[in-house]
Amino acid sequence: MESVGEGKDVLLKPPKEASLPFPSMSRRVFVKLGMAAVAGGPLPAQVSTDSAGAMSAQSQGSTLLVTHEAFLDHLTNTPERPARMKVIDAALSDQAFSALRRESAPLRDDIEAAILRVHSAEHLNRIAAAAADMEHLPYFFDRDTMISAGSWEAVRRAAGGGLLAVDRVMDSMSGIANAFCQVRPPGHHAERDRIVGFCLFDNIAIAAAYARAKHGVERVAIVDFDVHHGNGTQQIFYSDSNTFYGSTHQMPLFPGTGAATETGVGNIVNAPLRAGDDGTHFREAMTARILPALDAFRPDFIFVSAGFDAHLGDPLAGLQLLEPDFEWITEKLIDAAQKHCNGRLVSFLEGGYRLPALADSAAAHVRVLMAGA
Repeated sequence: MESVGEGKDVLLKPPKEASLPFPSMSRRVFVKLGMAAVAGGPLPAQVSTDSAGAMSAQSQGSTLLVTHEAFLDHLTNTPERPARMKVIDAALSDQAFSALRRESAPLRDDIEAAILRVHSAEHLNRIAAAAADMEHLPYFFDRDTMISAGSWEAVRRAAGGGLLAVDRVMDSMSGIANAFCQVRPPGHHAERDRIVGFCLFDNIAIAAAYARAKHGVERVAIVDFDVHHGNGTQQIFYSDSNTFYGSTHQMPLFPGTGAATETGVGNIVNAPLRAGDDGTHFREAMTARILPALDAFRPDFIFVSAGFDAHLGDPLAGLQLLEPDFEWITEKLIDAAQKHCNGRLVSFLEGGYRLPALADSAAAHVRVLMAGA
């Protein structure tokens, strides 16, 4: 066992025979800078908005942060590792975020039923059985995706945190307008029957289906700005006309899906970007394709797959976004939520693997959520 960093940030060596769902398209094919680059090093000067302090001052304390220390116990050998939680924790401990409402991601009695709305029983049982076989942990489902002794609790809390966030946002007496679920492992690559790309259960899909089943939400929108296409979320809702999925992402890149021609039943809008594209290209794609389609869809609830690996310098991709770009799209999505669904919005952490950029980008995202609550 090889330790990197402090505390629970442990990297585990994978078995030589680990298989790949996409043998030619592992995430690691796209690692440009190596693990040392993920951990830090100087980046070009960051651009920040002058209004950041004003955003925090305007907050009425109605943005909910959902997280849990159990997410540190999902130990991996990949850039998707516990240190991601630590740097976001540190960023959100700043006084500027004192008005955040904070709750722990729960272990819920209804989590299995919630998972089974979007995943097969075979998928659930495969993960549960591997987690229960303590003698053979850590267990590798493929070269990128694994579980350790703490993973079963972590994956259930990651999904349960989304359900809690939906409950709070839907409760008119809670005082919560929107929420950020700082959870791991991420979820948007997990398909109905397939573990893919760091993802075991599709947290955002589980929450979206729950909003429908529990709260009667009819039209659900999911907007994904992770640098990797959310193949799992798209697959789960591909033929569901009452669920909108819109994504910007880099192509070609893992997982290989997300072409503009993939449109489902008219509910899927993909706006692929090329390596080297920056915030101008990102905003053009959102403005020309995703946001007009979202507006036309008229959602009753908006979910956000908030991946910050499109940031300049992230080791797993080649886009060049900065914090103001994440602030901008968050503002646009809040505007859409206020226009169509009384501000109801729940965001989920997905990717982001250069730690300083991840911390700054997540903080920028949450500041805007607070300002729009």
